Amino acid sequence: MRIPFFSKTPEPPEFYKNYAAQFSGKSLPVFEQARFIVFDTETTGTNAREDRMLSIGALELKGNTISLSSSFELYVEQDVFNEEAVAIHGILRENRKYKKVTEEEAVKAFLEFIGDAILVGHHVGFDIGIINYALKRLGAPKLKNKFTDTGVLYKRTVHLVNITDPNKVYTLDDLCEELNIARTDRHKAMGDAYITALAFLKILSKLKTNKKFKLKQILLN
Repeated sequence: MRIPFFSKTPEPPEFYKNYAAQFSGKSLPVFEQARFIVFDTETTGTNAREDRMLSIGALELKGNTISLSSSFELYVEQDVFNEEAVAIHGILRENRKYKKVTEEEAVKAFLEFIGDAILVGHHVGFDIGIINYALKRLGAPKLKNKFTDTGVLYKRTVHLVNITDPNKVYTLDDLCEELNIARTDRHKAMGDAYITALAFLKILSKLKTNKKFKLKQILLN
């Protein structure tokens, strides 16, 4: 009799187990108690599978307040650089201005910082993809956090009064223009995270006009 072969799922690394344990038995908090982490990555290019992160910037947001004292910023060692991407964010291979860490160190520190918070980003799918592929290279599963996207949320506020261009994609610069936000440190991970946090708060103020507004209404997963 032939014995069927079942491949065993590899055991995730210890750092990921510690991270994942924070989600066990958790339910969604009420909006006022939710902890959001607004984040951005600068990368070697625009392909989440092939490219690598060069920096991560993140800020904590809770109770409609951005906590500047609870922030996260790291620069990552990489050997692969894309000239077009470098022209935008200015992070050079030989730039000694920033202390750099390994990708593994950056990912572990990021997971420790975010915990089970809700992630917020602009076109956040790309940034999550960058982190997920980094996790995969470390033998770990994907991020478990709930998340939302300022680009998607802003379209909901626009569509309340205007649906003439439902396929329009709003860039972060568009949101700065529409919501009157200064482009301070644009194309730096921490700068873009701060801009996104301001945009998120302004968008929420428009969406919360309904008194029955709940956290799950803005989540995309």
